[in-house]
Amino acid sequence: MAPLDLDKYVEIARLCKYLPENDLKRLRDYVCDLLLEESNVQPVSTPVTVCGDIHGQGDFVDRGYYSLETFTYLLALKAKWPDRITLLRGNHESRQITQVYGFYDECQTKYGNANAWRYCTKVFDMLTVAALIDEQILCVHGGLSPDIKTLDQIRTIERNQEIPHKGAFCDLVWSDPEDVDTWAISPGGAGWLFGAKVTNEFVHINNLKLICRAHQQVHEGYKFMFDEKLVTVWSAPNYCYRCGNIASIMVFKDVNTREPKLVRAVPDSERVIPPRTTTPYFL
Repeated sequence: MAPLDLDKYVEIARLCKYLPENDLKRLRDYVCDLLLEESNVQPVSTPVTVCGDIHGQGDFVDRGYYSLETFTYLLALKAKWPDRITLLRGNHESRQITQVYGFYDECQTKYGNANAWRYCTKVFDMLTVAALIDEQILCVHGGLSPDIKTLDQIRTIERNQEIPHKGAFCDLVWSDPEDVDTWAISPGGAGWLFGAKVTNEFVHINNLKLICRAHQQVHEGYKFMFDEKLVTVWSAPNYCYRCGNIASIMVFKDVNTREPKLVRAVPDSERVIPPRTTTPYFL
């Protein structure tokens, strides 16, 4: 079999097009082999740029017009530069969630079957759940868990599965910071709300400077909390094509030097919207 033409895949995806089904399957297999070698807490070195939710504007998928093209692009970039891009699993990288919020239907519409969705959800199962920048900045999609006190406990999670409905794995992709004393029930029904005391304890025990997470839209693109021990980074501008928010990415030159870069959505007049063939899942 001919080797993968990764340059071609990157260029196709960069143009916001999707790959032939067999090429997507081969890319899936290639990337899964790469992800198999990664730790649950993947080490990353500065300089590095951290991105939050993008939700198909190009979590990775759902609630956007181009979830398939966005995720294909990320897979192609990972295959081409495996040591320069780290993909973390979020709560939408799930079979159950993507069947509700649009990605499954998008794959059905664009390919005429669900095979592409199955290929992508296999990659979801292989995605790592956290990254550790220079051993001092923890990146995770959602937040903390009452079942996790140390990074080594994250390293022992069996991640090659659908995200459970409860427990440590679930909490890492669903929990949110909030002005509470310690822990509180999440109104979303999954994960927990966690406060400053919990965050400070976790940072101290694990010798961290910062927890960097996504999962919640913030209108200004990013938001520091808990004496700047935690930051939320949101990378989807004008979320759901109507929220009017700014997006951001966070650039770390080193663990002590960070710079948010703000991104605004393109004007409505310049946005290319595909023909509506499925129900919009932007709520």
